[in-house]
Amino acid sequence: MNYIYHNLDWPKFRWDNSSIIALLAEVKYLQGLLLGKMQSIGFEQQNEASLETITLDVLKSTEIEGQLLNVDQVRSSVARKLGIVLEYSVNSDRDVDGIVNMVMDATARHDQLLTTDRLFAWQSSLFPSGRSGLFEINVGKWRNDAKAPMQVVSSPIGNEKLHFQAQGAESIPEEMEIFLKWFNQKEEDLFLKAGVAHLWFVTIHPFDDGNGRVGRALSEMLLARADNSAQRFYSLSNQLSLKRKQYYLNLEQAQK
Repeated sequence: MNYIYHNLDWPKFRWDNSSIIALLAEVKYLQGLLLGKMQSIGFEQQNEASLETITLDVLKSTEIEGQLLNVDQVRSSVARKLGIVLEYSVNSDRDVDGIVNMVMDATARHDQLLTTDRLFAWQSSLFPSGRSGLFEINVGKWRNDAKAPMQVVSSPIGNEKLHFQAQGAESIPEEMEIFLKWFNQKEEDLFLKAGVAHLWFVTIHPFDDGNGRVGRALSEMLLARADNSAQRFYSLSNQLSLKRKQYYLNLEQAQK
């Protein structure tokens, strides 16, 4: 099977501007309308809207991976990070606080450089026990493929369907250096860049686990840059969750 990284000009992404320019213009128009409406309401209402949006984003990003989090725990964790006092607040588990910390670091500090150490911290926060389910994984470091090549598979054990196989682990440091240099540049359209960044990152698949959640956080980070705001009023992960099958199909088609 040939994958996108087998192309001789990888990772130089190409797209047809004529097919997306009208859509990008519409997105920016709607962005202006939304931000304008949010600025017309009070500060407390803005914070409440951001609380609900980030809570939804955390829940849905995790749900895409087949994991369901406790809604009250997520909402309470987000509220504490935002400095909002809830009438009914509950304690939250470490894994809940971990993904909340990652998502909010990506958006609240959207204007700061993305670095290897920052990515390591994000992935570590997703797996505070050092395990993914029953399995011990590499945490806070790139995958090493010691047990097997990194593959994305589905279907029951013994009848697996291979959707994608990533490059060997030895390529990750160089691949991520190129990716980070591009990510931190500021000349591209940020909405378009949010899509390319997600595809590029999950194609490198640099971690043992958590690549999808980190990849969606990267897109949210770029959308926060596009809005020039740490407050979030729309959830990318919620939309992807609504179209989960199409989301995975589009990724697979783009990677082959």
